Amino acid sequence: MSKKSEKPVEGKEPEGSWRDVIYNPRTGETGAFFGRTASNWGLILLFYLVFYGFLVAMFVFTIWVMLQTLNDDTPKYRDRVASPGLAIRPNSLNIVFNRSEALQYAQYVQHLESFLHQYNDSEQAKNDLCMAGQYSEQDEEPQKKVCQFRRSLLQRCSGMEDTTYGYAKGQPCVIVKMNRIIGLKPAGDPYINCTSQSEKPLQMQYFPHEGTIDRMYFPYYGKKAHEGYVQPLVAVKLLLKKEDYNSELIVECKIEGSNLKNNDERDKFLGRVTFRVLVTE
Repeated sequence: MSKKSEKPVEGKEPEGSWRDVIYNPRTGETGAFFGRTASNWGLILLFYLVFYGFLVAMFVFTIWVMLQTLNDDTPKYRDRVASPGLAIRPNSLNIVFNRSEALQYAQYVQHLESFLHQYNDSEQAKNDLCMAGQYSEQDEEPQKKVCQFRRSLLQRCSGMEDTTYGYAKGQPCVIVKMNRIIGLKPAGDPYINCTSQSEKPLQMQYFPHEGTIDRMYFPYYGKKAHEGYVQPLVAVKLLLKKEDYNSELIVECKIEGSNLKNNDERDKFLGRVTFRVLVTE
């Protein structure tokens, strides 16, 4: 005898309906949500609060311990760059201008003037007169003294005698500076030496005399500890003649006379810098 298929009674909820989430008529449980009571959910919530709170606390503690090993004034690791790079001002490796057109070299003059403002004699008067030829070591001093480097030391390239820095006369000045490295104490007597890489020989004049960089400006102790520090500069005046005009000249400047590197083929700015000059009239 075949069984008749049972049809659901109209208006009657099937067993295990969504209402069982709130109230289960078979067990008589009330207040359950997704099979758990309020107390169950409370315990689960408490567990995750404690668990994630512990993870956050452990992370914060780890960061705090790491910060205790750092120095506010000096980086912990400084072995990547043992020798400084060289840079020039004006900030261009291609100096091109017509000496008869003031607008063409105005950008170079303005850049030099802006850069040298911090070297004004009036600004440097507040800094210390240091002992020439000796390192200014002040490891135990909380606030480091700053040695004077007066703009007037650059003489014909100071912009005080010639406000165009020689550009109007077709004999431009280029300022060479070393990048800062904390704790650097170059051995010997470092100086800047520039040579022409072109076929034509090129006469140059250095300020200070012979392009020397005095040891009294070393070591540098960092931006925070050595507030107001300025790098020593060397100005190079290119004594171009009429026959040098309208030809591109390549000039390479290196730091010599010390243990600082200047011939690493992997880094062409380590201890040296190369720039091009083209003057027309």
